[in-house]
Amino acid sequence: MKNSVKIIALVFSCLFLSCNDKKEIKNNNKPIIERNEPKEVAYTFQKSNDWLQNEGTNSKALDIVLAINRVDETNLKKLDSILVPTDVSGDVAFYMPFPLEVVTLDEVKKVILFSYATQAFATYEYGILTYVGPTSMGKEKDKTPTGLFFTNWKAEETTSTFNDEWILKWNFNIENKLGVGFHEYELPGYPASHSCLRLLEKDAKMLYEFADQWVLQNEHEVKLKGTPVIVFGSYDFEGPKPWNALKERPEALSISEGELEKIISPYLQAILKEQAKKNNKN
Repeated sequence: MKNSVKIIALVFSCLFLSCNDKKEIKNNNKPIIERNEPKEVAYTFQKSNDWLQNEGTNSKALDIVLAINRVDETNLKKLDSILVPTDVSGDVAFYMPFPLEVVTLDEVKKVILFSYATQAFATYEYGILTYVGPTSMGKEKDKTPTGLFFTNWKAEETTSTFNDEWILKWNFNIENKLGVGFHEYELPGYPASHSCLRLLEKDAKMLYEFADQWVLQNEHEVKLKGTPVIVFGSYDFEGPKPWNALKERPEALSISEGELEKIISPYLQAILKEQAKKNNKN
């Protein structure tokens, strides 16, 4: 009987150590990111021309202001007033709506999230926020579809299916039949696309390299899907620009970890299933 107890204890001990080892390995995959946090996150409105004249040569500050106002540099100059942080010493992530970590994504190698309500996107690797930026999604008549997608094929330059005069750079398709993808194009500071997800050039290049293409079995079958992309939320097309509310409430657009968990949970098993297929292939 004593020997049986010892054996059982040994088995449980081995199982416990094995679980800890697995947890250790999983956590070792997490990227380590050094972040610069601003002393405060607060905002004011300033005249665009005045700010550009005084601060426009500060590339870090410019990146933050473009992200906050959801515009590219050309459209920033067209705006009368812009939202500006009182402290631009932090990384862009601290001025955008996504949490720095999402435990629900601990086992997910990489994923891209697009928030319709905040017109912002983020990448996570094993639950850690690794990149964030602004976007311009589908206008009211041509809304971007929401749900779980996977990156398909990509092209450094391609022609829009809506208008053959529109050249799309760093394009990555996520919905082949509908022709929806993310790519570099004009960001005017509101949802303006014909269902695609517009990005600043530097962000489009980053996602172009970050995401994986699909692997085809043949012309009609997908063998392995690409990187998961979750598009969620809705935009109030009749209301004011939502980021304008940041002046009074700096946390107005913040998406909590709990909110993201509810959004991600219905898709998590499908994401992990596709990830396992790729892991087995490797």
